[in-house]
Amino acid sequence: MSNVVDSQRVVSFIRDLYKEQDFIPLHAPIFKGNEAQYVNDTLASTFVSSVGAYVDKFEGAIKKYTNAKGAVATVNGTAALHTALHLAGVSSSDYVITQALTFVATANAINQVGAIPLFVDVCEQTLGLCPISLETYLDEDTFLNEGGECIDKKSGKRVKAILPMHTFGHPCDLDALIMIAKKHNLVVIEDAAESLGSFYKGRHTGTFGDYAAISFNGNKIITTGSGGMVLTRSLEDEKKGRHITTTAKTPHPYEYVHDQVGFNYRLANLNAALGCAQMEKLELLLKSKREIASAYKHFFVDTDYQFVAEPKNCRSNYWLNAIICPDEKSRQQMLEFTNNGNVMTRPVWTLINELPMYADAPCANDLPISQFLSKRLLNLPSSAIVE
Repeated sequence: MSNVVDSQRVVSFIRDLYKEQDFIPLHAPIFKGNEAQYVNDTLASTFVSSVGAYVDKFEGAIKKYTNAKGAVATVNGTAALHTALHLAGVSSSDYVITQALTFVATANAINQVGAIPLFVDVCEQTLGLCPISLETYLDEDTFLNEGGECIDKKSGKRVKAILPMHTFGHPCDLDALIMIAKKHNLVVIEDAAESLGSFYKGRHTGTFGDYAAISFNGNKIITTGSGGMVLTRSLEDEKKGRHITTTAKTPHPYEYVHDQVGFNYRLANLNAALGCAQMEKLELLLKSKREIASAYKHFFVDTDYQFVAEPKNCRSNYWLNAIICPDEKSRQQMLEFTNNGNVMTRPVWTLINELPMYADAPCANDLPISQFLSKRLLNLPSSAIVE
């Protein structure tokens, strides 16, 4: 094959991979297990809302799989992020350092607590928050006050947390990020929305920071239809998270007593039942997705398109496979040809700092890698193949 991949050959390869001549989606859920049985169980029990056995069971399954200390099921991943930020003590007008190359929910959750996203660049190797860019900003443009708080020199605002995102399921450079955060007294909240089944040096993503959020949206590796999970490092934080996500209601036989501002974020039993069934075949899905990633990687060898592989010392779930195109023009040509041919591909998200509602949000420094990737990254069909 020549160095420049012909779009028709890409479409043919994907159709052969999926053995499908009709529309091929970017990422579709697979329901070939106990989903119907468990959902019907909830209907028979009449416990279809936020009280029910499957909610607790689903939390337990995620805790066991990730080895997290605590897990709190929420209605979606954004709610999980919002809850994590709230538990972390992020306040109005605080800065939360994150990446501009992410899904908008990352910044929306920061905004939801009244805080301000502050953008630093990403690494080309991980697509996640760059430790060098992060450390440069913190060393040069912040200081610790007498109370040990990290303060931005220019604005005087408190820098409270870093919020790295494991893009497409590929783990960030967690060791470096955690070390830098400790040096500057910052809370670490992992946006692990896309990385269920991804491991960094043998340990599951979402268990390195103080808090983390996972998503179970319909397009994720497993789904509850709509759902999320807060991971915590202590049972005490798990207890607090469960309390505030159930409207902070205190136990009472019949009175409505609430002891603080809370959120109506508890996952419904119906959704949790779906999640329990999906968890039963997570390993099968991961195996398939890694096989698909391997096929893509082999296909794009010796071409001008760089396949995005898992970082060193990591095991990625390859939630969405991606390539880096030679330039913006070649990506646009690939997008148009594949989508016109009923094979769904997608460009990476618009950088958050380029969206109108975040145009005034600060950037700690230049974002050359983020800008480079925003013009060249392209996602390929990544649904698992399960017979």
